[in-house]
Amino acid sequence: MAYQSLRLEYLQIPPVSRAYTTACVLTTAAVLELITPFQLYFNPELIFKHFQIWRLITNFLFFGPVGFNFLFNMIFLYRYCRMLEEGSFRGRTADFVFMFLFGGFLMTSDRMSKSKELLTQAPFLPWVLMGFSLLLGNSIIVDLLGIAVGHIYFFLEDVFPNQPGGIRILKTPSILKAIFDTPDEDPNYNPLPEERPGGFAWGEGQRLGG
Repeated sequence: MAYQSLRLEYLQIPPVSRAYTTACVLTTAAVLELITPFQLYFNPELIFKHFQIWRLITNFLFFGPVGFNFLFNMIFLYRYCRMLEEGSFRGRTADFVFMFLFGGFLMTSDRMSKSKELLTQAPFLPWVLMGFSLLLGNSIIVDLLGIAVGHIYFFLEDVFPNQPGGIRILKTPSILKAIFDTPDEDPNYNPLPEERPGGFAWGEGQRLGG
């Protein structure tokens, strides 16, 4: 019974949040048994000279060894991603994925120019996370970078397009919309009786002259 409840709760998580959180947990589990963090971290020389392309992705999936810091990050990751996907990005899965890709691109470009994970839009949460990083003795560089990326995305997505003469610079690629977004329902589509809610209309009479 407990397993079924957990399974149902897991399946109710929106798809992007579920996939990302699961990937982070599985990456940490792999570090415990199969690989080391040195095979995951961002290293431009190893990426482009030795073609270890996976590092472009895995550096966004590993939050450190299992412990209080990892659990803290996973809780915030799960709750905040789910809140965004079910709130601001409800019905806009492709836009949500594009936000992740845009943030990842900016953060990776910053690391390349200076030769660690999530972006955010809430006004206070990033600063709270940075405060906890300070309390835990961690570097706040990643937190500051995430705050900067979040503000850039917010400005380009919500502020600049609404200014006089402003235009929408960020546009979700059509391929992402084709993959992640459900196509609009055809208003002329007339479902078969068994496809309608409630199935067949058993016992309904037909009005004379209808």
